[in-house]
Amino acid sequence: MLEAGDALPDVALKDAEGADFNLARYKGAPVAVYFYPKADTPGCTSEAKDFTELAGDFARIGVPVVGISKDKPAKLKKFADKYGLTVSLASDEPGDACEAFGTWVEKSLYGRNYMGIARATFLFDASGKAVRVWPKVKVKGHAAEVLEAAKGL
Repeated sequence: MLEAGDALPDVALKDAEGADFNLARYKGAPVAVYFYPKADTPGCTSEAKDFTELAGDFARIGVPVVGISKDKPAKLKKFADKYGLTVSLASDEPGDACEAFGTWVEKSLYGRNYMGIARATFLFDASGKAVRVWPKVKVKGHAAEVLEAAKGL
């Protein structure tokens, strides 16, 4: 998994409309990138709603928020519309971003091992360097914690 000091990976994604979306667009400005396992599940919905609730505060300090999952763009669009989400959602269907960030990991549930996305958040400064990494996110209060860290940039 990326660590503080690592560079923002330049990976190609799709936005919720299916258009090309590249993280390189954020070079020269800070950005918060969070990975979540699956759209429209309880924890992922809470996290996206929390970031959306604070989107205005993030915008005031000039830090865009991007949520990434392996969901198809159409599912992301439906997810955003259903909950009125205003943060950018990006599809990493092929898994390139998950690999680059190190969030594609082995998980275990009820004794069954499988591969999945680790819920993690990365805060990058204007130079494109990670200044803070949250490798095992607990959803409650997380968006506010990221906002507080972003205020220090």
